[in-house]
Amino acid sequence: MQASVYRLTMSHPGDLSELAALFESGSLDPSHVIAVIGKTEGNGGVNDFTRGYFTLAFATLMAGKLKLDIPQVIASIPCILSGGTEGVLTPHYTVFARSPASAQPDGKRLAIGVAFSVPMLPEQIGRQAHIDAVATAVQAAMADAGLENPEDVHFVQVKTPCVTLPRAEEATRRGAQVLTADPGRSMAYARVAGAFGVALALGETTAAAASEVAMFADYGIYSSRASISSGVEIEANEVIVLGNSAAWSGDLQVSHAVMQDALDIGAVSHALADLGIPALPQVSAQDAPRLRAVFVKCEPARAGKIRGQRHTMLEDTDINAQRHIRGAVGGLVAGVTGDTRLFVSGGAEHQGPDGGGLIAAIAQV
Repeated sequence: MQASVYRLTMSHPGDLSELAALFESGSLDPSHVIAVIGKTEGNGGVNDFTRGYFTLAFATLMAGKLKLDIPQVIASIPCILSGGTEGVLTPHYTVFARSPASAQPDGKRLAIGVAFSVPMLPEQIGRQAHIDAVATAVQAAMADAGLENPEDVHFVQVKTPCVTLPRAEEATRRGAQVLTADPGRSMAYARVAGAFGVALALGETTAAAASEVAMFADYGIYSSRASISSGVEIEANEVIVLGNSAAWSGDLQVSHAVMQDALDIGAVSHALADLGIPALPQVSAQDAPRLRAVFVKCEPARAGKIRGQRHTMLEDTDINAQRHIRGAVGGLVAGVTGDTRLFVSGGAEHQGPDGGGLIAAIAQV
């Protein structure tokens, strides 16, 4: 197999014109598209309907090209959106495709796998059943990519459902009890369940450690390769796994690094250096076109300090802390890459160390 990656911009959350142009020109076969990861210009919260807006527009375009119904597209192609393009971040989406290999490379190349879990019942969200469902789906996505060794996996993007008020009411009618009926809190617990599930699937922790009781309690348990988003627009966990495999061809590779805090510019440079792209201190104009996608997960430090100095992100009642951190870390990473088309997502609970996160990048070899 051979992987292809297309980073496309949009003028609004329903703008798929650049993808449509690729189809019309014959540059991309619609049947080769297997996943999408994107950043929309919403608030990233419970009522961020820009994610659903993009998903519907994407599914409508793909349904026409593939001669499928819209629900069939939604159920077969993971379309994972994160809201919030604060600061210099540019609304954009990355399209992943795979096609038959034309030649075998000398070395490992980008491998892509996708999977869906079974739909989650409201009372399962944020609980052990949720952790286990994500772990199973990640293993299925690895198998889909042909990635047998977890060490070859560099980035796992998961979108999980959350509990909405109607879902909570439906559970109550059945005599079930949800973990929380607060959609915002549910999104946070869903993200942690996703992170624990990825860590479990990749062997970064044990089943005994990655349990409900450790959620928001033991921040020493985390995944160094998980990026988890949650939203009201889905009912099952959607998983995209990116790794490197000698069984894949093409000219792309993926790397990652752990960010220890919001100022860890060294981790950004390290992830790029692994792809043969120096940042001295910024990626050069010659190397910039080689970068095909950059994914970042970040979180305000719960101690309220960054390298000993107080921050106010967790105390600002006007601007949500996740919006603060996306803007801050987005600016730092954009300063290194020289490109604002970055997937920068907040809500990094147990995804990297507390107050830190992770960065992953795809580049042409």
